[in-house]
Amino acid sequence: MENAPIPVSLFPEMGFIDRKFPQPQYLGAKYIHRDWIRRFIPDDIHVVLDAFSGSQSIAYLFKQLGLQTLTNDFLRFNGMIGKALIENGTEILTSDDIAILRGGNHDPEEYNLMGTLFSGLFFNDADASFLDSLRSNIALLDNEYKQALCFAIINRAMTRKVTMGHFAHKQALVYAADAARVKRNPNLVRPVSDIFIELVNEYNAAVFDNGTECRAYSEDILTLLPELKGIDLVYFDPPYCNSHADYQSFYHLLETFTMYWKDKQFINGTKRYSPKRYSGFDIKSCVLTNFNKLFENSVDIPYWLISYNDRSFPDIDTFVGIISKFRKVDIEKKIYGNSRGGKGSVAGSHEVLLICKPY
Repeated sequence: MENAPIPVSLFPEMGFIDRKFPQPQYLGAKYIHRDWIRRFIPDDIHVVLDAFSGSQSIAYLFKQLGLQTLTNDFLRFNGMIGKALIENGTEILTSDDIAILRGGNHDPEEYNLMGTLFSGLFFNDADASFLDSLRSNIALLDNEYKQALCFAIINRAMTRKVTMGHFAHKQALVYAADAARVKRNPNLVRPVSDIFIELVNEYNAAVFDNGTECRAYSEDILTLLPELKGIDLVYFDPPYCNSHADYQSFYHLLETFTMYWKDKQFINGTKRYSPKRYSGFDIKSCVLTNFNKLFENSVDIPYWLISYNDRSFPDIDTFVGIISKFRKVDIEKKIYGNSRGGKGSVAGSHEVLLICKPY
């Protein structure tokens, strides 16, 4: 197969291609690169794996294209988005579900983590109380897909409440008291309950069945890959080591809310959980070894697409050298005209797509 971009006309016309993915506010999200990445998806594939799915925007693209989509991210809050919008094909939140979720905290002694940790830091008392109450009621929903949808929506609502959309700073309430910032972003002072309700229809509308058996995982990719068979293409968007790759620090609050830990330490000024889960792709001392393992575990998958950045470790030449032991590599680049934050996406740097196919 030639490495020329695949004309869009080769893709089948499908009603769900017009489905709208809820726009993420996620460092390094590939949402803005979807059309570019789509050009390099081969037309002779049926089963695809998004191995480091993050916001799930590329997994959602694969699902829109009618592909059987497997998606994975080792952080549970990202996995919930995959469960809600990739694996789930039919379940939405109804008015009855919303009534259950807003029914008050049914176990205040157990569900008080957000108020205890984050009230006065990221949220006021009313917002923290709502979050604990909602969390207490998620398990009352009648199936796992509705529960996952609720997690996806409330976690998105929380990122709207903080400037920059992440939790690696302590300025959330300071910014909320700044009239100029509030004028630019009124969500800083809106109740998180209102933002949640506003997002429900958007996420409900994003649920669809593409006629295949899609699956969402939340596992270590090095453990998961050997268990999966019959994949035609894998998309890798690993943390860009040395370029804002510490997603557990940026999104610790969302993981804490989702997991609702009672056995973690919560450290530093942002109350990040400790110890962090081991990733292996955001630590210089580990990343080269783990990339080799990743590609060794992918030898039975014919096509690989790999997103990368020219500010990352290892450098592009070294990275391509590792991949070249397994696949022929062609390189496509897009320059960033403006800084967007996260994963090396600063003005003058390049988003890189490595198109890898068998020799």
